[in-house]
Amino acid sequence: MTDAILRVQDIRKSFDGNGVLQGVSLDIREGEVVVIVGPSGCGKSTLLRCINGLEAIDSGEIWLRDEKISGQTKNLHLVRQKIGMVFQSYDLFPHMKVMDNLLLGPTKALNRPRQEAEAEALEMLDRVGLKEKAYVFPRTLSGGQKQRVALVRAMLMKPEILLLDEITAALDPEMVSEVLNVVIDLANSGMTMAIVTHEMRFAEAVADRVVFIEDGLIVEEAPPEVFFHAPSTERAQRFLQSFTYTSRRRP
Repeated sequence: MTDAILRVQDIRKSFDGNGVLQGVSLDIREGEVVVIVGPSGCGKSTLLRCINGLEAIDSGEIWLRDEKISGQTKNLHLVRQKIGMVFQSYDLFPHMKVMDNLLLGPTKALNRPRQEAEAEALEMLDRVGLKEKAYVFPRTLSGGQKQRVALVRAMLMKPEILLLDEITAALDPEMVSEVLNVVIDLANSGMTMAIVTHEMRFAEAVADRVVFIEDGLIVEEAPPEVFFHAPSTERAQRFLQSFTYTSRRRP
């Protein structure tokens, strides 16, 4: 691991006077996979949205390498090119075929030649087992297939860090495994990621470090082998007792 690629420094965010993030500081190193867990409403997704610039922070700073990205408005689209984000809802355009969905960003935002971007998209679809779906409409895909397409779309933008927000929440167990395998492959390739999830098996399988948040504060940070089997805080212990999962660490 090298120095931090992303630095979140004492950020705070409120909605209607309700403090959702109350002084969160977090460094993510290049090539590291940080999984963020915690009860519903604790601020996990808000943290990712603040990092990506979808929500403006009230105070604190966010840095990507040596560039302060919090508070930017003029060049926000350039920041989002460097920080990819995939949501639970896929957000594929239903009237566009899979390939057209994939090429919209690279050809419009990055000005890449369509032929070049299409060749890379086909290669990446092949890696996630979906090459034969390149020219169909999203309505013909399962939830797991749509989420794999969404991951390919994000990777085609060449982000420096990838944020994944509850990407398995709407999937049945078999589809979760499909998506899990793709994310594990990304992790093994050295992709820097911050992942919010309620899937503890998924979290343990992919994480280099687990961050547990409650009430807008980081309560505990630990490697997955420690967090899932010997958490240091009583609150994390109670949180984990509410889940039943089978350990599945990535190789």
